[in-house]
Amino acid sequence: MAKQNRKITEEQRANKRIRQIRWTIVYIAAVFLLGVGSNYLKEEWNKANDSKLAEALYEQVNPKNGYKLLVSYGDLGPRLLESGAIDYNTFAAIYEKSNNPLSTDQVDILQSGSGEQIVITAENAHFLLNFFWAVGLVNNNPILADGPIVQNSNGHFEKFASTGGWTLGAKPITELYASLDLIPLTAEQQKRVEEVATAVYRPCCNNSTFFPDCNHGMAMLGLLELMASQGATTDQMFEAAKYINAFWFPQQTLEIAIYIQTNDWVDFAAADPREVVGKSLSSASGFKAVHEALLEDGLLKQVPSQGGGCSN
Repeated sequence: MAKQNRKITEEQRANKRIRQIRWTIVYIAAVFLLGVGSNYLKEEWNKANDSKLAEALYEQVNPKNGYKLLVSYGDLGPRLLESGAIDYNTFAAIYEKSNNPLSTDQVDILQSGSGEQIVITAENAHFLLNFFWAVGLVNNNPILADGPIVQNSNGHFEKFASTGGWTLGAKPITELYASLDLIPLTAEQQKRVEEVATAVYRPCCNNSTFFPDCNHGMAMLGLLELMASQGATTDQMFEAAKYINAFWFPQQTLEIAIYIQTNDWVDFAAADPREVVGKSLSSASGFKAVHEALLEDGLLKQVPSQGGGCSN
């Protein structure tokens, strides 16, 4: 497995090409020794890049049955509504306009709460993104109260996409930001959140979750806080972040999965989550390097457009 702080260098690319050439020579020799010939080799090479195999890899990135987060919503929904962090009618209208109205279960999560285990799927990824954006935004946590957003705002924390971009509340952002003791944490739980948050990146930004300046970062922070509060270990939180990113950034994560598979011969499901969500692969600059390497090698696969930018 590559080191967590891997940098894509020309030397690594050259070594990769050498490995590929060596493998190809061995494979060609084996094929001809078996008397199969070059046509068979060409067919097998094409099979390795066909849509079925791409779909199989995509199934690892976005499993049809989703990914279980080992935590439940509890009473977060009703408290978000009561505090004005979410205005129900405005929130629901977002999904009505996109022809994907809130399900009965999602209405219950908001209005009544839920003890059900959270499962992220392609179908509810957008709901969870906005829901946990609100959670991360209003929860009174030192990462918001004293962290990079305040330190880099010059007194105007509302200027970031994750703050000023929140338009689904019933109150101004200046009243909502870090205003609610929604998920109190012990010192040990806070330490776990900060350890994971500083190491989890997303392809739309170059900041870690510890600096949640966009909606994805703020939503990830809210989820990590909830997981820590309900006893999740750092390993479980990193693994969850790997799949949360995958459902919020399916195309980018598929490319990262292809890159890891072709460089490390490791499937996405078995890949080290710390590497997958780390700066060298999942930050904006890290993903750009991954994307360019795949373009150069002709290895890009496309998936249906999902996930959103840094907006509602």
